[in-house]
Formats: sequence, structure tokens, C-alpha cells
Amino acid sequence: MSTALLLKNNGHEVKVFESVKEIKPLGVGINILPHCVRVLTNLGLAEKIKENAIETSKLNYYNRYGQEFWSEARGKFAGYKWPQFSIHRGKLQMILLEEANTKIGKENIVLNHHLESFEQNDKTVKGIFINKETGERIHIEEADLLIGADGINSVVRKQLYPTEGDPIYSENILYRGATKMKTFLNGSTMAMIGSLRQKMVVYPIDPQKDENGDYLINWVANVKAGKSDLKARDWNREADKNKLVKLYEKWSFDWLNVLEMIEKTDKVYEFPMSDRDPLNKWTFGKVTLLGDAAHPMYPIGSNGASQAILDADALAIQIETYKNDFALKAYEDQRLPTTSKVVLQNRAKGPDEIMDLMEDWFPDGFENHEIPLEKLKAIMDNYKQIAGFDIKSLNAKI
Repeated sequence: MSTALLLKNNGHEVKVFESVKEIKPLGVGINILPHCVRVLTNLGLAEKIKENAIETSKLNYYNRYGQEFWSEARGKFAGYKWPQFSIHRGKLQMILLEEANTKIGKENIVLNHHLESFEQNDKTVKGIFINKETGERIHIEEADLLIGADGINSVVRKQLYPTEGDPIYSENILYRGATKMKTFLNGSTMAMIGSLRQKMVVYPIDPQKDENGDYLINWVANVKAGKSDLKARDWNREADKNKLVKLYEKWSFDWLNVLEMIEKTDKVYEFPMSDRDPLNKWTFGKVTLLGDAAHPMYPIGSNGASQAILDADALAIQIETYKNDFALKAYEDQRLPTTSKVVLQNRAKGPDEIMDLMEDWFPDGFENHEIPLEKLKAIMDNYKQIAGFDIKSLNAKI
């Protein structure tokens, strides 16, 4: 949707084809970082997002005993020109869809059309669409360009790389939920607890409290599971939360009761943490890849959705600059090396490396004077550079 909006703003005719019959607000929480919020702000969406999101003020890291060992300001609270937002994924999707319906037109958001394959020649590219339930071929769309933004199991990518195989499973399972409860710390902090052997991420995602004074709190448990039959990346697969109750029964701190948070959650979803190896080429003639279709990555460092929206911005700029097929190659040259580094850095734990280091160095806890702050800062700053949101270079942009 971001790609379509950016291209439409530049005067291009755009059609979005979607497999599902109805677009619904699915998922739980998501973070969008300042480099991504910059793009959404330029689309005129910042205020609408702010009305439905928490403006994240701090990122704190804790060990499994609840001891804080790293804290940093985020977004505008850290001096960025743009905020960081925590929001329900479904709300963000609906904000983008509503804007697309208005700017692009509902008739150009085509549902229940699943891409089967594509064909191209020197002049045009054709997308061939089917009804996924029946397999019936229902439409052929001819266009100047085809942008495959169809996720980790991308049909476009599979046609370009037919022997690539399945996503690479990390042997970690993510359990996700959202709970109505009293807020914690200052009410706008994102907390990372434990280590990558067993982690909990928790943050508020809705500024509105209910009649009981409770807020919607998003949480993600990352559990090292080893080999698993759970390979399909389905955001909506429900899990047995009793699995987690035993794992987190001792995780109760004076600022957060993790076990109670899990127990109060109505539905818990499980998701195998997977990615794919970086490609050396996204663009083939009039066809290119974007977002998870191009560079699926572990959800570490709050960067998956943000990197996809940065792709959209870069692609729109290059198409506007070159106004010919070379634009897709220029987009690839700009974004492929950067996103490949993020994919590999996330495999190497990204900023969450500091969690494992502190667990290894201080398995029984620590005294505050023992925290190696300079070492931790170097890791955090390095990740900001790789992912494209170091404050100096980002604030230089408009």
C-alpha cells in the first residue's frame, strides 16, 4: 500500500492485486522507526497514525531477573526529526488501505486475485491471476512494471528463483499476544527482557484506555525450540498458551508480571522465526521485488516493516528520476546491499546481541557498576548505522 501511494503521488497509474477476499485488520503489535515514519509523514499520514499509536519514548533492556542494563531514548525523545510509533499492525494496515481507497480508488485495489505467474517482453509485463480457491484463471493484467510485494512465499520470487526452496527456519518460535492491562514504567517504553534463549518483548500499542483504566499491551515471546514441525509462516496460527505459562512462571518483576500478562491474553499466536538468504539480484527486466518478497528477515530491531516502506520510497524516487526500465535496477542497486546487511545482521542477533552477552557475562545477575556500557553502546550504534537510522544521517533528510 505504501508503494502504491507513493507511486500514485508521482502521477502513475497503479493497481494493487491482493489474494484475500476481504482485507481485515490482522496481527498484533508492530514498531515503525523514524526512518520509516519520515516516509509515512511525507504521505500525510503522521497525524492519523499518532491518533492510533503510542509514541515510543524509551527502549529498555533487562535480564531475566528484571534488572535493567541498557536504556535509550527513542524517536523525537532522542532528537530525531520523526517519532517512533508502536501500533497495532491491523490499525496501520487499515490506515494505509483507507488512504489507498481514497487516493488510488477502490476499483484499483483488486481483491481475490492471486498471482499465478507473469510474462514479459520488451514493451510490457503481464500478470496472470487466478481464484486461489478454485484455481480458475480469472484475469490478465498488462502493465509497464510488475512489483512483487507478495511476502516471504512470493510467487514472483519463486518464478525468478524456482529452485530456491523453503524459507530458512531459525529454530526459534515467536509467540505473540495482546493483553488489556495496566501500563508499565512510563507508559511509552518498549522493554526487551531475557536473552535469545528465552526472550520477552513488551510494549503498549494503543493510546486509549478502557473503562477499567487498562491499555492494550503487545507482547512477543521468543523461545528457542530447536527442530519443529511448525514451518509455515502463518501470522494467525493459534498456540496453546499453557506452553508459555511454565516457561515464564518465575518472570515477575516489580514493574511487570509477565506470567499474569500471558494468562490474561485471550489468544496467543505462534510463528516460526524464518528468513531467506539474501539474493544477488531482484530486478529482471520489468519485474522487481520489494519488502519480504525481496529480503525477509528476523523480526529483530523492529525493522521488517520499516525496511519494506524504505524500499517503497526508494523505488518511487528512482522511477521518478529515470522514467524508464533502468529505474528498477537503480532501486535494486540502492536497496539490495543495505537490506542484505540487515538480514545478515539480524541473523547475528542485531542489537539484541547485548542480551546474550549480558546473560553470558552475568548469569546470576550483576551490580550496576559492572555493566560495560561502552561495549553495549557500540553494538547499538552499529546496528543503527547498518539499518539506516543513525540520527545524524537521517536528520539530514527531508
